[in-house]
Amino acid sequence: MLPQAPGSPRPGGAARPVGSHVAVAGGLAKTGLTYAREVGAETVQVFVANPRGWATPAGNPAQDELFRAECAAEGIPAYVHAPYLINFGSHTEATVELSVRSLRHSLRRARAIGALGVVVHTGSATGGRPREEALAQVRTHMLPLLDELTHDDDPFLLLESTAGQGSSLCSRTWDFGPYFDALDAHPRLGVCLDTCHIFAAGHDLTAEDGVRQTLDLLVGTVGEGRLKLIHANDSKDVVGAHKDRHANIGAGHIGEEPFRELMRHPATEGVPLIIETPGGKEGHAGDIERLKKLR
Repeated sequence: MLPQAPGSPRPGGAARPVGSHVAVAGGLAKTGLTYAREVGAETVQVFVANPRGWATPAGNPAQDELFRAECAAEGIPAYVHAPYLINFGSHTEATVELSVRSLRHSLRRARAIGALGVVVHTGSATGGRPREEALAQVRTHMLPLLDELTHDDDPFLLLESTAGQGSSLCSRTWDFGPYFDALDAHPRLGVCLDTCHIFAAGHDLTAEDGVRQTLDLLVGTVGEGRLKLIHANDSKDVVGAHKDRHANIGAGHIGEEPFRELMRHPATEGVPLIIETPGGKEGHAGDIERLKKLR
């Protein structure tokens, strides 16, 4: 099978596939894809390690191959979310070393299961250090990992901005510019745009033309084709609150209409949408159906 360009649905899939993050305890294919089918997901995101720890567990080759084969057969683009503890801007040497180890693990496991991209949070400049110093550290430790992605079926590394809390290195659309510069706009570098995060950071998606302006700013900052994945989440808090609290689609301060506009923008053509919303299986099924209707 020819390698699929990360950020584009596999042949036979929807132009903007809608799916969810799925739990995989019990097996990537056995548990994760069964759940995906039950909620009507056309695309999936998984963890390949404890998201709140530093462990780097080996995969199950049989489950890896089954997951890869079933995703390919059913046209399901798959993504990996790296652990939350990763922070290449940390002032603590041990954290940076563990971040390198953890992200390398996620990237290699992503290739093993046929995932198109690995989502990693952009981190923060801890310890009161200057932003420029933290970004220089990002370059030193993250760029070599990108340079290791030499296979046709290696995943993209997808930067996910934060809600702007603390000393965040990347929260507004234009913050991706210095981050991309630090990483030489590496060809394997992309963006995962989280609607809740970008709203909480201060981009008012509910304003007239707010979605178009936000996406235009993003494309103008990182270039066309760099948006590879969208985390479609409503927000429990108002715009600019700098709080990362997800709500079900249409039940938060963003509302349904901005998601409809999002799926009409040229930059989102071929870009999958993953929900990370509350409510368990019933909530996920409802949000996926709602986004499909808006699509």
